[in-house]
Amino acid sequence: MVEALVATAVAVGSAGIVYVMAAARVVKQYERGVVFRLGKLRGSVRGPGFTLILPFADRLHKVNMQIVTMPVPAQDGITRDNVTVRVDAVIYFKVVDPADAVVQVEDYRFAVSQMAQTSLRSIIGKSDLDDLLSNREKLNQGLELMIDSPAMGWGVQIDRVEIKDVSLPETMKRSMARQAEADRERRARVINADAELQASKKLAEAAGVMSQQPAALQLRLLQTVVAVAAEKNSTLVLPFPVELLRFLERAAPLPAAEGPAPAAGAPAAEAPTPEAPGAQAHSELGIEGPPAEPPSIP
Repeated sequence: MVEALVATAVAVGSAGIVYVMAAARVVKQYERGVVFRLGKLRGSVRGPGFTLILPFADRLHKVNMQIVTMPVPAQDGITRDNVTVRVDAVIYFKVVDPADAVVQVEDYRFAVSQMAQTSLRSIIGKSDLDDLLSNREKLNQGLELMIDSPAMGWGVQIDRVEIKDVSLPETMKRSMARQAEADRERRARVINADAELQASKKLAEAAGVMSQQPAALQLRLLQTVVAVAAEKNSTLVLPFPVELLRFLERAAPLPAAEGPAPAAGAPAAEAPTPEAPGAQAHSELGIEGPPAEPPSIP
């Protein structure tokens, strides 16, 4: 009798150990357990730690709740301004509802990847090249909204989407380089012209001051001579007063009015000699001979 009880106890203990080993499950801190009993979803989601299920009737699916970093393969597309580009991105998402992630979609990772690729192509077709290069924040937000809308039904939340790289054709790169170089040259010319304008205004003001004080011009001339002499070169500077040039210009006689040119072979006409006033009056009275000299007054 005692042997039978001992054998029964050993059998029950062995069966209990086997049951516990078959029913025991451990869920990690970053996981959640979804239990299916005979193919039907159980209402509660198992949290982290030790848990038991019904052997041979329950099946436990563990779902990772960590943020998943998934690269989006590079997609070729044509922008709205007809430029061929190649764009790749990266997407960050996590599971917020383990039951929906298991029940509503067969493979939520593959589904999110395919949705990200199609959304990226759509964003490329709706955007200009300048937006892809400079306005990525707005494109990232639009891409996130396009992926997050269907993903919410899968128990997945899109945390962030980033466009990584935009590859351009070599011809487009050279065109953009020429455009940037031309723009920099234009800005340099504008800055140079502005500097010339400011310098001309200052020179005009300086000329006005020097015109009021003639000695200032001489002092400036001497300063220029000193500056040239400090360079230790063989340049010889001879100051020439501007007033002398102006005097010579005023003293130069005006050119006489030219008459008609003489005919070819004709003797040149002699220029009439001016007569003295006394000789003109003597000839008018019919008196021949030289006019008499006026008496001298003692």
